Amino acid sequence: MPPFPQFEDLGEKLTNRFRPWQRSFQFWTRAADIYTGYKVFQVRMNFVKDVNKQEAMWERQHELAADKIYSMCSELGGFFLKVAQIVGKPDLAPAAWVKRLVTLCDKAPGTPFETVRLVLEKELGQTVDELFERFDVEPLGSASIAQVHRARLRGTKGDVAVKVQHAGVQDLMMTDIHNLQAFACYLQKTDIRFDLFSITKEMEKQIGYEFDFVREAEAMEAIRHFLRVNNKKPPVQVPRVMREMVTRKVLIMEFIDGIPILNLGDEIAKRGIDPGGKIAAMAKQ
Repeated sequence: MPPFPQFEDLGEKLTNRFRPWQRSFQFWTRAADIYTGYKVFQVRMNFVKDVNKQEAMWERQHELAADKIYSMCSELGGFFLKVAQIVGKPDLAPAAWVKRLVTLCDKAPGTPFETVRLVLEKELGQTVDELFERFDVEPLGSASIAQVHRARLRGTKGDVAVKVQHAGVQDLMMTDIHNLQAFACYLQKTDIRFDLFSITKEMEKQIGYEFDFVREAEAMEAIRHFLRVNNKKPPVQVPRVMREMVTRKVLIMEFIDGIPILNLGDEIAKRGIDPGGKIAAMAKQ
């Protein structure tokens, strides 16, 4: 007689099965709210003749929409964090959207350490205790596809950065992308006069590459080699990859201490550097 399934396993299977449907419902509910808000606003604008008042009203509408988009991207995570990173650039969206979304670059929800441990041990074939002398449980940062932990390998002196892919993130992102593609098709037919769907298809193709850390490690090594060969003093520092510790879902590399680029202005001010001087100009460049 086969063993009776554990309630935890059954619950996990049911969760995984219905999660895409749940995410789809959440996306369409929020997207419809944002879209309807703009359509109602366009009707209201027909009754406003003053140009300055129109501009102020548009700015306020973009701010309201930006808050809703920020909430959707931060709470759903997955591919929508990538969307926020892409949209949150100057010249690609209203200024209110850019200002709100740019803060989402490295603030994705983290994966619990026990799940990280399982991914590491499955991918590398050894336990965390066997591999590492020290492993920081709290991640340094978490993005849409992976998170990074600081650690030290056994028998070494320097620290390493351990990049671990979030469990189940690829299936989750594919659900998000397909929902966004369907929405893009609708917008093309009703409101937008350019091929938005093809843009989402290209995003799907490019993001697909990001799930393969072996490919990423090869690119890092190629760039690192190019910079060292062509520059006596390379202008960009690329971490050294631990080649024997790279899989499709795990990438271990040399740890390099640095400053997040979004914190550069604060760091310049903290160090008393003249924001209009040569050092600040070089840093910004």
